[in-house]
Amino acid sequence: MTGIYKLNGSLQHYVWGGKDYLPALLGVAERTQQHYAEWWLGAHPSAPSQLDIDGKAQALNTFLTRHPQALGVRSRRIFGDQLPYLLKILDVEKPLSIQLHPTKQQAETGFARENAQHIALSDAKRTYKDDNHKPEMMIALSEFWLLHGFKAKAKIIAALNARPSLAPLADKLHTQDLHGFYADIMQASPAQLAHWLHPIITQQRAAYAAGRLTPDNPDYWLLYTLEAMAIPADNLDPGLVCFYLFNIVHIRPGEGIYQDAGIPHAYLRGQNIELMACSDNVIRGGLTPKHVDIAELLKVVDCREVEPAIIPAAPHNRALFTYHTPAKDFALTRVHYTDGEKHALQAQSAAILLVMDGEITLTTTHTALRLKRGDSAFICADTSYRAEGVQAGYAVLASLPPSP
Repeated sequence: MTGIYKLNGSLQHYVWGGKDYLPALLGVAERTQQHYAEWWLGAHPSAPSQLDIDGKAQALNTFLTRHPQALGVRSRRIFGDQLPYLLKILDVEKPLSIQLHPTKQQAETGFARENAQHIALSDAKRTYKDDNHKPEMMIALSEFWLLHGFKAKAKIIAALNARPSLAPLADKLHTQDLHGFYADIMQASPAQLAHWLHPIITQQRAAYAAGRLTPDNPDYWLLYTLEAMAIPADNLDPGLVCFYLFNIVHIRPGEGIYQDAGIPHAYLRGQNIELMACSDNVIRGGLTPKHVDIAELLKVVDCREVEPAIIPAAPHNRALFTYHTPAKDFALTRVHYTDGEKHALQAQSAAILLVMDGEITLTTTHTALRLKRGDSAFICADTSYRAEGVQAGYAVLASLPPSP
């Protein structure tokens, strides 16, 4: 089966989300929720997107069950009869939990184990929601800040030594590997966390309130997160110590980063495009009121020292540009167009196109869709189509990476 169809995604109203960005992008006139956190485009069973087929809505996962050939031969050979990726837009107003994602083997093992234990998928203590891994990439839509992986051990020690209440941790790290050190941090008592962090909070509170701390300083994020997440001073979260252990990364609009299995990370502030393997497996590591499975966290976490690799922004003079990542489950291409500019395109595998700015028409021999900012389309594998700019802007196209 070939063809293109209008696609409608699913909003997620998590409490860390903003109030304005997604409604403005999607043209939501009547707002019924306080928080608009994520816009999902894909076939994940917890929130499948809806196809418009002859004026009737059909869930994308239902459509693919009935027409698996729409995925493409190569996709079905590698990933079976499931769409292998999930495309999202995020508006991060408050910090997300520190989290990491399992390898494919870890996900399969964990999912089977929790099924055997008869833990309901809706149970708050359930860790594995499916049997897939979840590598992910993001491209910033605004100035974006996140945590990403452990800093070099020498940099961690320097950050700890610069703060008298944390200096004993620096001495401790001289005698430990990062995994053992991290395990001790995550299992620290409330009294110990207070001993480490209260002096910094007291010393820096006035500077933070006066705007004298900058976001490249972990003290800034300690104070910011306490305020944004309303964390009580007498019940501190061990994830707060991680601002001194992990890389604090600033990504400019158009740039991005890739998160591989096991790498601890946390989105702190900004808007982004996110593309990932189709999974909802999240192993949390603090900065959350939700369940933190310490044993599983320590089993899966990758404590390698990481130098963040920023994905460069798409060149301005390239109409079609695919961002490079090591992922095999997905690729993201930026499609730039001016008024009247035409691109002849061929979908090797099932693709999802989302208009980020301007207006575009997608045309096949049988169908023509006109898409404005915030609109999206599902494109079946092996479909030849033309994209023509109506109003200058750009779209993003999620698909499998091109054939080697």
